[in-house]
Amino acid sequence: MPYKRTQVLVCAGTGCTIGNSGELIEEFEKEIKSMGLDKEIEVLRTGCLGLCGAGPNISIYPDNIIYKGVKKEDVKEIVMEHFYKGRPVQHLMLNEADQETKEIHDINHTRFYEKQKRVALHNCGVIDPENIEEYIGQDGYFALGQVLSQMTPQEVVDVIKASGLRGRGGGGFPTGLKWQFALDEPGDEKYVICNADEGDPGAFMDRSILEGNPHSVIEAMIIAGYAIGAHHGYIYIRAEYPIAVERLKTAISQAKELGLLGENIFDSGFDFDLEIRLGAGAFVCGEETALIQSIEGERGMPISKPPFPAQRGVWGKPTIINNVETYANIAQIILNGADWFRSIGTESSPGTKVFALGGKITNTGLVEVPMGTTLREVIYEIGGGCPNHKRFKAVQTGGPSGGCLTEEQLDTPIGFDELVKLGSMMGSGGMIVLDEDNCMVDVARFYMDFIVDESCGKCTPCRVGTKRMLELLEQICDGEGTMETLDELETLAMTIKDTALCGLGQSAPNPVLSTIHQFRDEYLAHIVDKRCPAGVCKKLLRYEINKDECRKCGLCARQCPVGAISGKIGKEAFEIDPEKCIRCGLCMKACHFKVIERK
Repeated sequence: MPYKRTQVLVCAGTGCTIGNSGELIEEFEKEIKSMGLDKEIEVLRTGCLGLCGAGPNISIYPDNIIYKGVKKEDVKEIVMEHFYKGRPVQHLMLNEADQETKEIHDINHTRFYEKQKRVALHNCGVIDPENIEEYIGQDGYFALGQVLSQMTPQEVVDVIKASGLRGRGGGGFPTGLKWQFALDEPGDEKYVICNADEGDPGAFMDRSILEGNPHSVIEAMIIAGYAIGAHHGYIYIRAEYPIAVERLKTAISQAKELGLLGENIFDSGFDFDLEIRLGAGAFVCGEETALIQSIEGERGMPISKPPFPAQRGVWGKPTIINNVETYANIAQIILNGADWFRSIGTESSPGTKVFALGGKITNTGLVEVPMGTTLREVIYEIGGGCPNHKRFKAVQTGGPSGGCLTEEQLDTPIGFDELVKLGSMMGSGGMIVLDEDNCMVDVARFYMDFIVDESCGKCTPCRVGTKRMLELLEQICDGEGTMETLDELETLAMTIKDTALCGLGQSAPNPVLSTIHQFRDEYLAHIVDKRCPAGVCKKLLRYEINKDECRKCGLCARQCPVGAISGKIGKEAFEIDPEKCIRCGLCMKACHFKVIERK
C-alpha cells in the first residue's frame, strides 16, 4: 500500500453517526479526489474521540488536530485550507491558536485531553475498528501470543492479581481473585462471559469501547479462557447497541479467519470460541446471576448466592463474568506488566477509570482518568464546568445505584473506597453533573422511577418497596408530603437496603438517601413551605401576569393549550386561572414584554 502523508479519522461512534458522520466520509473522499490528493490522503472511520457533545468530530493524523461539530459544508474548506494550503481551519478546531502567540497546540495539550490517560480506551479513535490489521499493527493479539507461548494459566492469574485490577462494572471486586476462584474449581467445562449490558442512565462507556476497539475485548476473553481453563465464551450485549453488535460480529469473523479464535490458537493446542447473546435491555441483567439466567433462555431474574458464578455459573459450570472495561485493560497489563498498571492510580484503586460525563456540563463526552484524580479536576478542568455560568449543585456518580456529592466533596480523589465512604459509589462510570436549576427531590424521583420500571419483581422489598418509595417522593414533589412522609421514606429506604435479594434492590435507595442527607433543606422546602427552590416541580409552581405591566395583547392567551388565560385584547389585562393552568410555561415564552412571572 502506498504511503499516505495524512489520515482523516472520522468518528463513527453512535453519537457522531447520528450526526451524519457517514456522509462526511463520502464528502471528504469526493473533495480530496477533486483536488488530486487521493494518493496522499486517506479517509477512515474510527471509534469515539470522547467529545460526544461536540460531534461529529474528525481527527487529523499525524497533525494531532481535532475538528469538532463538522458539517458537510465544512469539508471543502478543510480540504482546501488544511490539506492543500497547509493552514488548519482554526474556527473548527477543538483548541484554537493562542491569541497572543498564535501557536496551535495539538490535542494532547488541550484542557479536555491533558489530564486524561487512555488505557481501556486504548486505540479508540485511532484505528479502524472494522480492520483487524490495524489492531494488530498497534500490538494487537501480542499479549495473547505471549500468554499462550510463554505463560502457564496460574502465571496469567498471578499477573492480574498483582496488578490490582478491580472490576469496572460497579462492584470493584478484584479481577485476579475472581479468576483464581474459577481456575481452582475442578472440571474441564468452564465459561467466560463479557457483561456488555450497560443499563445506567447516561452511561455509554462499554458501548464506545466495543464500537471503537472490539478486538481488545475479544483478545482479553481468550486470555481469560486460557487462564481458567475455559474453551467457550459469551458476549452478552443489549440489542439496543446495533453498531457495537455489528462491529463485534465483524471482529469475531476476522479473528477466526486469521486463526486467532477457534481451534489450536497460535499452534498452542488451546481452543476457544465466542458467541454473542443479545439482551432485551433489562437493567437487572447487569447483575451477574440474572445475566446467566438470560443466557440460558430463562427470564432474567437474580438468584441467591452462594454458590457464586465462579463455582456454578452458566449451565451449572464454573464461570467468570467481567464487564467490557475490565477486559479492555487485560492485554495492556500483560504487555506492560503489573507494576506498570499499579504505577497508575492509587494503592487501593490502581489504573484508570472511564466516565461518561453528562448533564449540566460544558464538555459532554467520554473521559478516562487515572484513579486518584479529583472530581473537581474532572468536572471543571476536563468538563469545563457548568455552562451559562450556572452554579454547580451536585454530581451523581454510580447511576441509580450511586449517590449525589456536593461542592464540599469535589476534592475527593476518585476511587472505589473513597466514593463509598461518601455515600456514593463508582458504579460502571456514569457521572451526571447537576446545577442550580435541578431539583434534588425530582432527581431522586427520576432514579426511583427508573428502578421501579427495571425491577424484576422477584423479591418483595424491591417490587413493593421501591414502588412505595416512588409514591412518597411523588407526594413530596406535588406538595402533599408531610414530615411523617419523609420519616417513612427514610425508614423504608433502609429496610430495602437490608432485605432486597440482589445488588439492584440493595442499592436502589442510595440516590434517595444521599439527597436527603446532602439536601435535606430542599425536602423541607417542598414539605413545609410547599415550594420547589429550583422551580422544577410543576405542582408547586404558579404563573402570574403583572396586571399593571400587561400590554393587553393576548399573545399569552393564544398560546395557552387549556384556555386558562382570560382577558380582553386592548381593553382588559389578562390573568391566569391557577385551577385550569397546567404549568407548561408556554405563556411565559410567548410574552415578548416579560410581564409573566413563574413563582
